[in-house]
Amino acid sequence: METKNLGFNSKLIHSGQFHDEFGSATVPIYQTSTFSFRNADHGAACFAGEDDGFIYTRLGNPTIGALEDAVSDLENGYKGIATASGMGAVTSVYFGMLGAGAHMVAHNAVYGPSRMVMETLFKKFGAESTWVDATDAQNVIDAIQDNTKLIYLETPANPTMGITDIEAVVKIAHDKGIPVCVDNTFSSPYLQKPLDLGVDIVLHSMTKFINGHADIVAGMVVTKTEKYYSEIRGAMMNIGSNMDPHQAYLVLRGLKTLAIRIERAQANAMKVANYLEAHPKIEWVKYPGLKSHPQYELAKKQMNGPGSMISFEVKGGLKAGKILMDNVHLALLAVSLGGVETLIQHPASMTHSKIPKADREKAHITDGLVRLAIGIEDVEDIIADIDQALAKI
Repeated sequence: METKNLGFNSKLIHSGQFHDEFGSATVPIYQTSTFSFRNADHGAACFAGEDDGFIYTRLGNPTIGALEDAVSDLENGYKGIATASGMGAVTSVYFGMLGAGAHMVAHNAVYGPSRMVMETLFKKFGAESTWVDATDAQNVIDAIQDNTKLIYLETPANPTMGITDIEAVVKIAHDKGIPVCVDNTFSSPYLQKPLDLGVDIVLHSMTKFINGHADIVAGMVVTKTEKYYSEIRGAMMNIGSNMDPHQAYLVLRGLKTLAIRIERAQANAMKVANYLEAHPKIEWVKYPGLKSHPQYELAKKQMNGPGSMISFEVKGGLKAGKILMDNVHLALLAVSLGGVETLIQHPASMTHSKIPKADREKAHITDGLVRLAIGIEDVEDIIADIDQALAKI
């Protein structure tokens, strides 16, 4: 059905849906590696791109295609490219947009492996990168070189919760003919639509909010134009970062409840952030919903809500933070985010441990920073759990 004019929740239910010959109410799992052709001419037409029939699941699959269409619809994009993991989405963008001698400007506070893979693997093949505090657009301007081919942002940033002015960076980049990619994992299309703000490429670790149940890993790239879609999809297919059909089915199932999960977790996060900010054992709290956040007004302008991710530091630094993390009971001491459960972790020794300490500190990822991903439990239970753990310090 046509979903263009539907509201967001209706799109969550109906985007990408199609009915097979049996009238299935949900998209079936096409668990097959290959597809047979009607005849030799049909096979040749499929390979020539003259027929949209399916060939081989690494190249396309009906279940995966339904998910690609759904997320692209939610992001108001051209088309989606599903990948086996969030890092599959990141590396597909890098492979599609960069090459030997190409340069990328990126936010210095991003998911650790997104930075690590550029500074280690891609560096081997002659791609260069400069990492700046993109919460100040002037830093992005100053880092652009003649060979800059991509600007890569993550906003809100992981794990500092720094907010980048997307429209300001897009204007800078497009004036110089440079495409902009935004990792929208922390917000999901429910809270932020970078393509509507002028961005060229948006990506997600669908492991997080889009799936929402901590039971699969998956990624997605959505482009604004056919040009970038073709370049990135070609890279994804050639490196074999394709998604599995059953994996796509599970994400489609999780996607349907995205809005109600985020609303609940976000409401919880606002109360937890206020609690933490008022607690005498907390040094500082970074949450876009608090007026104390440096980019509070910008977050209100370009996001539809502050989300459910909180960063904070306990007085006493890392030692005190470890006591906190070792004594929570409801919250899980685990990486990832965006599931129904509350998670707590220490970026400097976990998700961002491969980044040299000096680079972490430049990105404001202090040794004492604790990242909290709020779930949909009863908020009173979340706060009581944190409170009893803080009491142990």
